[in-house]
Amino acid sequence: MRTRRRRTAVSAVLAAALVTALASCGQEARGGSRYQPDKGKGGTIGLAMPTKSSERWIADGRNMAEQFRKAGYKTDLQYGDDKVENQVAQIENMITKGHRLLVVAAIDGSALTNVLKRAADAHIPVISYDRLILGTKNVDYYASFDNERVGELQGQYILDRLGLEKPDEDADKHYTIELFAGSPDDNNTKYFWNGALKKLRPFLKTGQLVVRSEQTKMNQATTLRWDGGTAQKRMDDLISKNYGSTDVDAVLSPYDGISIGIISALKSAGYGSKRHPLPVVTGQDAELASVKSIVAGEQTQTVFKDTRKLAKQAVRMGDALLNDKKVEVNNTTDYDNGKKVVPAYLLKPVSVDKSNTQLLVDEGYFTAGQLK
Repeated sequence: MRTRRRRTAVSAVLAAALVTALASCGQEARGGSRYQPDKGKGGTIGLAMPTKSSERWIADGRNMAEQFRKAGYKTDLQYGDDKVENQVAQIENMITKGHRLLVVAAIDGSALTNVLKRAADAHIPVISYDRLILGTKNVDYYASFDNERVGELQGQYILDRLGLEKPDEDADKHYTIELFAGSPDDNNTKYFWNGALKKLRPFLKTGQLVVRSEQTKMNQATTLRWDGGTAQKRMDDLISKNYGSTDVDAVLSPYDGISIGIISALKSAGYGSKRHPLPVVTGQDAELASVKSIVAGEQTQTVFKDTRKLAKQAVRMGDALLNDKKVEVNNTTDYDNGKKVVPAYLLKPVSVDKSNTQLLVDEGYFTAGQLK
């Protein structure tokens, strides 16, 4: 009787150990904390994009998905609809599925700390795409454009159009300007702003550029979620309160969607005729609606960032990372996210106005027919 009891107890222990082992294997297969991706080609790449409301993000996602597939991977492309909770849930799902790599264009760069800790626990590397992810060490690389240079191109364009750097012409002439910035939860906003103000600030100090609203600080000029409707409402308010008998000569706009909203407000206030022309209005991303607006003589300038090249660079970085190859970067000093300096690869932006929109056709970004 004693022997039978001993055998029964041993069998129970072995059964419990077997259940534990099977449960552990199940957790690993689902991409739990012990998930370790295989080296080499294959597997799924998670692409977390912020929104479909901007054509550039649709193009970014499509281009990356296509190029990762050509490189031998499957892709899981998700859009967060500009809702942080959506993007967090999508990334959590990608981790659970055991995706090999996450490429994330953050809606809110500071809201992903916890979910990226889960990715790190699952040994899933992360590339921050165009918008730097903040406040976490669990981001491996950053792929973007030289965003301070974007702002410099916008600011310099305003100076050139107003003739403010011509030493012998209109030295005592003053121009009015209003300033718009991007979304306060996007780390790129400060780079665009700092770049533009680097060019504009000397003329603001001398009074050759005058901000009649006196809203000259970035936190006074931000536009939540880069929303054109929000920009339009603010521009309506700026015009009605500050420009009764005085015209706006220039508007610093960091993004094409914001520019379109600004121009709508200006046109509603009577701008856009030969007697009352639109001011200089900058932009960014060379979105089709804005390029057509430039051709039509409304928006004045945009900054072209070839997102096909950015997508290609992100794919190169991801493929190298997954195959233990050297990841190409060209900036290892400037992008501190609060927890680490993230090694980055930055592409060069190009200023576009009515004089060189053909560049976009020559580069195959648009067809000539699309710009008519």
